[in-house]
Amino acid sequence: MRFPRFFGKKRGHRRTGSQAWASLGDAAFHAALLTAGIVFAGLLLSGVAVPEWRINQHFLATDCTVLGKGLARRTTVADRGGSSTWQPCLRVRYDVAGRTMESWSTPSRSTTTSDRARAVAALSAWNLGDTVPGWYDPSSPTTVVLQRGYNWWMWLLTLLLPGALVSFGGMGLARAIRRWGRSEERCAVPSRFSEILDPLAAGPRQAADHPGVPACDDLVNSPGTVLAYRLPIESPENWTLLGFGLFALLWNSVLAVLGVGAVIDLLKGKIDWLLLTLLVPFAAVGIAGLVLFIRRVLLTTAVGPTQLEISAQPLHPGGTYEVLLAQGGSGTLESLRLCLALEEQATFTQGTDTRFDRITVWARDIRTWGDLQLTPGARFEARESFTIPADAMHSFASEHNAVRWSIAVHGQPVGWPGFVRTFPLVVFPAEPATEQAALRREASP
Repeated sequence: MRFPRFFGKKRGHRRTGSQAWASLGDAAFHAALLTAGIVFAGLLLSGVAVPEWRINQHFLATDCTVLGKGLARRTTVADRGGSSTWQPCLRVRYDVAGRTMESWSTPSRSTTTSDRARAVAALSAWNLGDTVPGWYDPSSPTTVVLQRGYNWWMWLLTLLLPGALVSFGGMGLARAIRRWGRSEERCAVPSRFSEILDPLAAGPRQAADHPGVPACDDLVNSPGTVLAYRLPIESPENWTLLGFGLFALLWNSVLAVLGVGAVIDLLKGKIDWLLLTLLVPFAAVGIAGLVLFIRRVLLTTAVGPTQLEISAQPLHPGGTYEVLLAQGGSGTLESLRLCLALEEQATFTQGTDTRFDRITVWARDIRTWGDLQLTPGARFEARESFTIPADAMHSFASEHNAVRWSIAVHGQPVGWPGFVRTFPLVVFPAEPATEQAALRREASP
């Protein structure tokens, strides 16, 4: 009897070992995450959220008379000794449906402290015979509280931490179950459900008369002011700005919720040291994210928008075309370069990861400007021409590979990081000589 291998070993481009054991390990890992999330959520709900919700929703209001004062002591035992904390408590008398009840409870303005003298001094805020508001449990009248409200930061942790574990573990377990017993080829075939969730699963749109060549419908739907078409921009800076903005917004929203909870506790005279400890690193990360976002916004505003118009679209090998560059903003640019480039892109799997790689295989500068002074309210404009090489490869797009033409604008502002803004092009295969001559006449001004 031959047992499956628990561990795999790579041999060349192959990896030995049992696919069944790999799937089982993947399923067990995500099942453990899912179980941890459910257990963690159950503990937080049963220990914090549900009791707090019951106090605020089901407990009945009553007036409590202070009969006595005392200290609640909590001792933590450690290997090298123990530590004690003290919290002021009041013994109160209250009325429940005509019956007089007495119980100990914690007042709303009491704080837990390791200094017993400080806790004793805090008891002077209440006098015997004072009347304080209280709320009792109708199902257990001996339970009375002298404070109520919500710890919003604890509710936030209850939603975020277990939610992340449950989501990640549940999706991973569902994927492992779906892939169980299937070959790699069968798993690579997209299902109808995956096509619905991922519109790109069907691959890029192709031109009607040129299989494998991407369609250029999105490149001709915006007319230019001088030339025929305005090209859309593919700027990494825009995605970076969006990423910094979303991170700063989400992180500081969480920080604001935690800060509001801390302020409410301080106004009540309660100091939550765990919450204050969490706020320090959270605030540092939030401020850093906000600074990076503001810096990126200032860079984008200082440089200004870049627009590019072209005389024809799609392009053909051997054709000569005109472009109009318009650069806005203010300040000085050490250099501004207009470049025609050809890139090859590939999407491939490496182990269980999907990787994306691109390389520039051909590039040619159209024009370079130096020491360019930008004036607010006016754009720098330049009209240039370029030629697609006659033996150039046409644009190509498939599910895993692509050949992309583009015009890139490289700028280097003084005192700021450089920027690159890319404008995609589509180059169709070469046409017969007569059609090429007609296309040149159409592209000429």
